[in-house]
Amino acid sequence: MKLIIVQPYMNQRGGAERVILKIAQHYDARLYFLEYNKEATFPEFQDLDVNIIGRKVPLSSMLPYRASQGLRYGYNFYNLKLKDDYDVINAHVSPSEWIRHKNKRVLWYCHTPPREVYDLYAERMKGRSASEKIIYGSMAKVYKLVSGKIVKNLEAVASNSGNTHDRLLKYMNLESTVINPGLDVDKYYDEGDEKYFFCSSRFLPNKRQDYLITAFKQFVKKAGNEKYKLILAGSLTKDKEHHKYFEKLKGMANGNVVLKPNIPDKELFSLYARCTCVLFAAINEDFGFIPVEAMSSSKPIISVNEGGPKETIKDGKTGYLVESPADMAEKMQYLTEHPDVAEALGREGRRVAEKEHTWEAFFKRFDLVLDKVSKQQEPANGPRKGAR
Repeated sequence: MKLIIVQPYMNQRGGAERVILKIAQHYDARLYFLEYNKEATFPEFQDLDVNIIGRKVPLSSMLPYRASQGLRYGYNFYNLKLKDDYDVINAHVSPSEWIRHKNKRVLWYCHTPPREVYDLYAERMKGRSASEKIIYGSMAKVYKLVSGKIVKNLEAVASNSGNTHDRLLKYMNLESTVINPGLDVDKYYDEGDEKYFFCSSRFLPNKRQDYLITAFKQFVKKAGNEKYKLILAGSLTKDKEHHKYFEKLKGMANGNVVLKPNIPDKELFSLYARCTCVLFAAINEDFGFIPVEAMSSSKPIISVNEGGPKETIKDGKTGYLVESPADMAEKMQYLTEHPDVAEALGREGRRVAEKEHTWEAFFKRFDLVLDKVSKQQEPANGPRKGAR
């Protein structure tokens, strides 16, 4: 299989970046990025066939950062014509799927329809100036118009969860094949309980670490237990809005709340291994690696009852799904007072992870979709149809 992977950026360590890395390694794929920071993402990319592409867009530098970024991404993928010999082009984060405009046999593995354009549009607009609202509002309309014309010609669409599948159907009238990403389960391990709660998630508003800090403070107040800590780790980009949120978290933190941006994998695995429990509060998360990483580390997971975690967490068996910070604090207290229950949840979580969330299971399904696309020498017309 001659596979080409296209992705707008590779400048952080997140779930989408991990999936792209595993696919590229598995198929010895050629990768095309518009932005690449080898120090900020997984070092294994340096051993792969990475190519930096993209032309500058006139006047884009005059726009706000994210608007400029979106314009460059869209312009380049819309106009990119590949000269490589390939079987399938695998697009990832939007608008990389716009490469379908001038190229055939494209599989879009959708991590999410762009939330800034759809379900988080109103939320993101709140903190923007009047001029920024005009710019971002106009760009959102253009995105929807162009995407509506392109995605109907994609040879195949896959989504990382049932939640993402439903978003694609709701916002883009697009069917997709659900293929949950895998995890290197054997890299995770358990080293007991050193009395801290943990979450590893990128520092940005929709990951909602402020929710976790609120829940932790309620736990400390209610349980009267100040020996526990809350450790929050994750990628932090140069994005102005992300740094503004990180400063907000710093303002909420106290001596028992520790923020750890951009840590190496070795420290990440160790923090998972020694925590009491893993917490998660992202807004309607697409898939959510954190619950699966918790289970792989034999740790219970307490998550908000929304999005992808509803598909991976077995409530009461591998962790808990909660409705509020107060509910989360209550479950935190329960697990600290019942360590035997925490251990039982962790053991069951590890069993589920080994059975349901491996890369072997992922590639069995991904191979089938790739094979189907590679045999389509001409693009299909009309809306794509997939199977959940």
